[in-house]
Amino acid sequence: MPNEIVRRKVNIIGHKNPDTDSICSALAYAYLKNQKGDAVYEARRAGAVNRETAFVLRHFGVEPPRLCTDLSPQIKDIDIRRQPGIDEEMSVRAAWTLMRDVEIDTLCITDSDNELKGLIAVKDIANANMDLFDTAVLSKAGTSYRNILSTLEGEMLKGDPDARVTQGHIFIGTSPEIMDGAVNPGDLVLVSNRYETQMCAIDCGAGAIVVCCGSAVPRTILARAEEKGCAVITTHFDTYAAARLISTAAPVRHFMRSGDLLKFSVNTPIDDAQKIMAKVRHRYFPILDESGKYCGVVSRRNLLNLHRKQVIMVDHNEKTQAVDGLEQADILEIIDHHRIGSLETRGPVYFRNVPVGCTSTILYQMFCEAGVTPPRHIAGLLMSAILSDTLMFRSPTSTPMDEAAARALAQLAGEDIPTYAEQMFEAGADLSGRSADDVFRSDFKVFSRGDVKFGVGQSCYMTQRSRAAAEELVGPYLEKAAGKEGLPLVFYMFTDMLQQATDLMFTGKDADKILQEAFGVEPKDGVAVLEGVVSRKKQLIPPLLAALQARQE
Repeated sequence: MPNEIVRRKVNIIGHKNPDTDSICSALAYAYLKNQKGDAVYEARRAGAVNRETAFVLRHFGVEPPRLCTDLSPQIKDIDIRRQPGIDEEMSVRAAWTLMRDVEIDTLCITDSDNELKGLIAVKDIANANMDLFDTAVLSKAGTSYRNILSTLEGEMLKGDPDARVTQGHIFIGTSPEIMDGAVNPGDLVLVSNRYETQMCAIDCGAGAIVVCCGSAVPRTILARAEEKGCAVITTHFDTYAAARLISTAAPVRHFMRSGDLLKFSVNTPIDDAQKIMAKVRHRYFPILDESGKYCGVVSRRNLLNLHRKQVIMVDHNEKTQAVDGLEQADILEIIDHHRIGSLETRGPVYFRNVPVGCTSTILYQMFCEAGVTPPRHIAGLLMSAILSDTLMFRSPTSTPMDEAAARALAQLAGEDIPTYAEQMFEAGADLSGRSADDVFRSDFKVFSRGDVKFGVGQSCYMTQRSRAAAEELVGPYLEKAAGKEGLPLVFYMFTDMLQQATDLMFTGKDADKILQEAFGVEPKDGVAVLEGVVSRKKQLIPPLLAALQARQE
């Protein structure tokens, strides 16, 4: 529809290796923003959903957000020319006329289900018209008489318009003397108004005659044609014009390119498309939608009019934790409760950073400010995220605002906090069927200080047995994980919620010395026992950053 208003789409996304707060904050904020209706807001996730979060989503009947691994621009982010596909039976002349009228030099041929079958360009039509000696083109292409009638703007006086030319050549009948012995059965003969010429063509076994110049056709000719099974067409064009036009009645399928077509998906990265386009001389390229159906074409010029993806970041503000391609997207907002990193934006953004234990606490405040009461499932998501990030208010990052928000949300969700929290944490600690990589990535973030990058993961457990099992599974994997992540240092927190302590395992050059300098503890057998340390953000990261900073001075 020409006047249809297309609302922009905004992705709301948390950090890589998302935790419960990252997923639930994205879902809740998308719900709140969609109440305004100024755009289409969609929650996305930058990694797999861990078991704790999966329990939360199942409990409140919410589908996980769609995965987003890259915000780099794709074909869908440019203006695709929505040129409809044409039927393979369209005549070459009709295709050329359409190209001229809509000012395009390439048309795509599709079937009734919009599956791409081929394409035809002006160059293909020019080559077809220049092949002057291919007088059998209509029969080789199985051209329908309807195409011939349309091309010649003619009228069929005898014959079936739905029939096809299946044999013979195009022949110009000038006189009986020349035609005798030259016209073969099935030929299509262009004739003038001379009675003898028309009768001779029919008697020679012509499959059809085309009477030019709008000449009247005598009844005796029509009767003879019916007797011989010869079609009769009349056209207002003279013989010369009709002879030039008639080969263009052939269907485009006879000339279209169908093998090894250069086509792109709406999800093809712009960078990839540009590299391919630079190697060929085509002007337009077919585009397939996410279902593999034809949806339009693009040219190199379209790539200049790029609409960057729009994104709202929740629960993070550091580039190292963000989804790939963030630098090529437009950041609209950042809602977070962590330290402010080195992220740069193209322009001013709405940045809300509050020193609380959970991003969802900030979102609950925003619901209240907007006068919107979250429904049960949204309240449940927000409550779950707060319980997860604050370790049910045991973490030093927890504030009275977190606890007040969680209790208010628990009432809206109809949940008893101690009972629900125990179920949620137990679900997250379940190791059955899990790999070391799965546990490692369940809550892992990358940080940097100067030239040094390092990663810190964390898993929380309600029992000593669960914690010990996790250490046995993940500990030997840390060195391999560091290699896969390209990080010189990796630390992993195995936190006992009830004992309020963390076993910190590590890998990397001088990692043990860094821990000694940061926490004053002597690691033993690859483990540093940190009593009273349960918060990555408030208790672990600051001392690590300070120790690394001191080493660089």
